Amino acid sequence: MKISKELKTGFIAIIAIALLVLGVNFLKGSSFFGGDDIYYAYFSNSGGVTAATSVIVNGVEVGKVMSVDLTSEKDSTKRVLIKFNIQNKDLKLPKSSVIEVGALDFFTKGMIIYPGTDLAKGFYKPGEKIQGVVSVDLISQVKSYVEPVNQKLQKMMGSVDHVISSISAFWDTTATSSLEGSMMEVKIAIKRFGNVAAEVEELVQTEKVQLHRILANVDNITNNLKLSNEKITSIIGNTQRITDDIVTADFKSVISDAQSTIKNLNAILKNASEGKGSLGMLLNDQKLYDELVNTNLELQNLVSDLQLHPERYIHFSLLGAKTKGVPLTKLEERKFRKLLDSLPQTK
Repeated sequence: MKISKELKTGFIAIIAIALLVLGVNFLKGSSFFGGDDIYYAYFSNSGGVTAATSVIVNGVEVGKVMSVDLTSEKDSTKRVLIKFNIQNKDLKLPKSSVIEVGALDFFTKGMIIYPGTDLAKGFYKPGEKIQGVVSVDLISQVKSYVEPVNQKLQKMMGSVDHVISSISAFWDTTATSSLEGSMMEVKIAIKRFGNVAAEVEELVQTEKVQLHRILANVDNITNNLKLSNEKITSIIGNTQRITDDIVTADFKSVISDAQSTIKNLNAILKNASEGKGSLGMLLNDQKLYDELVNTNLELQNLVSDLQLHPERYIHFSLLGAKTKGVPLTKLEERKFRKLLDSLPQTK
């Protein structure tokens, strides 16, 4: 069967039209043969993204932006609705994912998907609408970084300008005169320092002999100390020996004996205060005390009467008369008179 030229031409035209439609759809972001998963995302602005812009996941292009439109008139916010597809059949979007539009570098724009790790929330279904975010472009980032630096530079330039103005005001005629006066004072001070140094040098020259004598005396003192080194060592050794003897002395036994003596004395005093023993009875027996006082008083009266009237107790007869009183021998008589003379005289 012979095909006519017209049929061939029609067939080629149909194929060309099909290829054209497929090419246009491909340029718009659709796959060549279709069948992609399509999603929708809302943004506050487009971020410079247009149709056929790449969709990136971890640096790999996985789809295309199909359209960028404003929302319907019912939406007062006038958000941007972006339609995009995912051409990778194995790629699913978790609901914890973040979709961002904006600059990929200085020159290109695109859509970036950051897959979420929380798979418990599930996955977005094709055709579902997702809330996205607009990334800050590099220019805005640089501007936000440079703006504080620019403000600081402006403040610094103002400070530098103020300093320069102050320096300019300083270098006037008055300031120059003050600076010359200060330099003159510094020059005078240096000259005075030179005069003082000359006087010190002259003083050292005049007192050189005296300094030599002082150093000689110091040398003699050190020599004498050196010669007396053995004596000093002996004195130190004796001192050390004395201190060793003091340290090794039996202070413990002495303290123990003193403590024992104090305990015995405390026991005696305690017994005396409680009326025990002869000393205790003497201290605490009021009757014994009164008897001793009466006995002493009677003894004093007896001695006083004996001194005044010895004839009542001793009678001496030169003629051999009858002896009255107690007969005494001459030896006993002398002892008795001696005793009477030794007794204190009563008034």
